[in-house]
Amino acid sequence: MATAEAAVGNVGSPQELQAAVARGKPIVLHFWASWCEPCKQMDTVMAQLAADLPAITCIRVEAEVVDDVTVQYDVTTVPYFVFLRDGKVVDRLEGADPPALTAKTTALARGGGDATTSAPAAAAGSATAAAAAAPAAAGGGSGGVFGRIKFLLATFPVVVFMKGSAEAPRCGFSGRVVEALNKLGVAFKNVDILQDEELRQGLKEYGNWPTYPQLYVKGELVGGCDIITEMAAGGDLEVLMRDKLGPEFRAAAAAALAAAGGAAAAAAPASAPPAGGASAAAPPPAAAAESSESVRERIHSLLNGSQPVMLFMKGSPEAPRCGFSRRVVEALQAEGVEFGSFDILQDEAVRQGLKEYSNWPTYPQLYVRGELVGGCDIITEMKAAGELGSTLREMAHRMDVP
Repeated sequence: MATAEAAVGNVGSPQELQAAVARGKPIVLHFWASWCEPCKQMDTVMAQLAADLPAITCIRVEAEVVDDVTVQYDVTTVPYFVFLRDGKVVDRLEGADPPALTAKTTALARGGGDATTSAPAAAAGSATAAAAAAPAAAGGGSGGVFGRIKFLLATFPVVVFMKGSAEAPRCGFSGRVVEALNKLGVAFKNVDILQDEELRQGLKEYGNWPTYPQLYVKGELVGGCDIITEMAAGGDLEVLMRDKLGPEFRAAAAAALAAAGGAAAAAAPASAPPAGGASAAAPPPAAAAESSESVRERIHSLLNGSQPVMLFMKGSPEAPRCGFSRRVVEALQAEGVEFGSFDILQDEAVRQGLKEYSNWPTYPQLYVRGELVGGCDIITEMKAAGELGSTLREMAHRMDVP
């Protein structure tokens, strides 16, 4: 594997990428982030492909660090792959999909454009072996992923398909559903769809529900964040649990979870940052002079200012400094949402402190009345579903009502 890994290069600037393009070989760019587990899994597949297909060049681009390249290729999510021939884009691939990456990379090496054929025996065999080590790709095809979904729903009486984990939700909506279940004292199986792109897409078709989180009880879809929070507030969520699981629903859910060995639930309320927060890079000496308590107070003040919708981003709305920030700004502006902004590139203490404050490792971060909504992938997904403007306004209104 050391030889395979050595076959994949890294670029840290547009100039380095241009130099690679000038060498004449077709190129596969892997846009990745250090916090993204599927990126690590796809690295294994890409490394093996690079070793098996010397006619191409495989290059890693850290999406949130090499901003100019990320913006150049209009990348807003990771993992993401761009296929270049003579410096021109001939194909793209979003998400952790080893078979598709193998087919598209092989097609590029053989002189084709969009991949429509299978890999040659040598490359396909090696890449398939590498893919077997990538859990995010298991169970290919809708039949396979539906089987996995059915297994989870048959094994655990209460399942939340969410972004992040019960201990560390990766979006505000997921956090609110976790909090509602925790307050009710219901143990549940949480499944992080950010770690499994096939499951993430397949579940939308399985439940005919386009967004996350999704709560299932005894195999039946209950709904997403708005439905669950409304049911919890009105007492209907407890009624549902009693109807589905019986009078001793708390004990029944906990016993089923323990019997199956599932990771679960009764975590601290998601609205409060988990103890210790997410691991974040240590601030530089210039930022270390300010106490963590002082930084948290400043963050709290920013989140609870006069502007209900607040975007922490790289750059400004007029001049975004990364593609992810630019995409969120465009989405908010297209919906006519008024928002304040804070350039985290101008304040390293806030940049590092907010990661721990919210337990969210990347930027941009969008908040409504101090509650985290999410980052670029969540905002663009909400925009595509036609839910962004109405959801943000509803959140702002609800939080204004005593």
